[in-house]
Amino acid sequence: MMKNAETQRFQVAVVGGGPAGLVAALAAAKAGAKTVLYAGPRPADNRTTALLSGSVSALEKLGVWHACAPAASPLRAIRLIDDLGGLVRAPETIFRAEEIDLEAFGQNIENRQLVAALTAEAERYATLTIRAEAITGLVLLHDGATLDAPTPAEADLVIGADGRNSLCRETAGIALDRREYPQAAVSCTLSHTRPHDGISTEFHTRTGPFTLVPLSGERSSLVWVVEPERAQELRALPEPDFARAVERQARSILGKMTLEGDRIVFPLASQTARSLIAERLVLVGEAAHILPPIGAQGFNLGLRDAVAIGRLIADAIADGRDFGGDDVTKDYERARRSDVSSRAIATDLLNRSLLYDFLPVQAARGLGLTLVNRIAPLRRALMRQGVGG
Repeated sequence: MMKNAETQRFQVAVVGGGPAGLVAALAAAKAGAKTVLYAGPRPADNRTTALLSGSVSALEKLGVWHACAPAASPLRAIRLIDDLGGLVRAPETIFRAEEIDLEAFGQNIENRQLVAALTAEAERYATLTIRAEAITGLVLLHDGATLDAPTPAEADLVIGADGRNSLCRETAGIALDRREYPQAAVSCTLSHTRPHDGISTEFHTRTGPFTLVPLSGERSSLVWVVEPERAQELRALPEPDFARAVERQARSILGKMTLEGDRIVFPLASQTARSLIAERLVLVGEAAHILPPIGAQGFNLGLRDAVAIGRLIADAIADGRDFGGDDVTKDYERARRSDVSSRAIATDLLNRSLLYDFLPVQAARGLGLTLVNRIAPLRRALMRQGVGG
């Protein structure tokens, strides 16, 4: 890789213009670091993100939540319904945010609106340069990093936020622990004739969760986990037939359904980078970890990654330290590894518990939810753990 006259020096280079990359770039720039964000072209994203309360607080501190709030819908309660059809049926369980003195567990927002708000805020920072380019190469050395792109750059620290097929991770030679599931998810947005009342409803079925999450107005986002063949069948159904299939699966709790926009199908897998760091590099978001779509953990975990590295950069600047050095990257690994590992294990176990047609597993799951229903301190502890950031 050769330098040229256009190569600029930055303190931080963020690779990836999705929500996690934008938050990381904002956090670095807010800390006072001269930052460049490589935000290459991205496909249209019609998905939504359930931001838990810790994530909402983080976006408030970054000064961006005010632009998101009008388009978001509060998640005031979470309802779990056993639809496994087994011999042991778990009780219906409702978690209400007011039980832990919150108005809402979080907010659900369409990704395109979240990205637009983050981008608008990023464009306000004089210390943040945004380049609508993808990098084509990366060199990580002890004294700095070089990023090859139409407009190349050098940086003290690279934040890899370039998704599940991360070039940053691959360049650093970081291996993955990966598990593929015999499942695929159908994701879309629907309007309905009955109000959702701010309640997110998750049916636990034999193929995985069927989850309806409130959006603004009488609309909800859907993630429906089924076998891969069934997912393709659902995507191919005429829109009215698909809407009726959703309504039947949802037991008509939201009334008549109407599909809005496209249906997206994606295979389910979990993967975790064996290291979150390399020389002059930290990984955030899907470059570091991918979880099954259960409990809204995926993006919230990535946002905590971005906030954590922003905090470490601020501390290093205050102390006059090299924030791309080994001490900072190792602090990041220590700060994030436990959170990433524990959430990955928990979501994997919950997902697999739905797939096993094994009476002891069903009994254990039913007992667990019964205890949660009956023991208020346990229920509140689980809620606080779930929304914490």
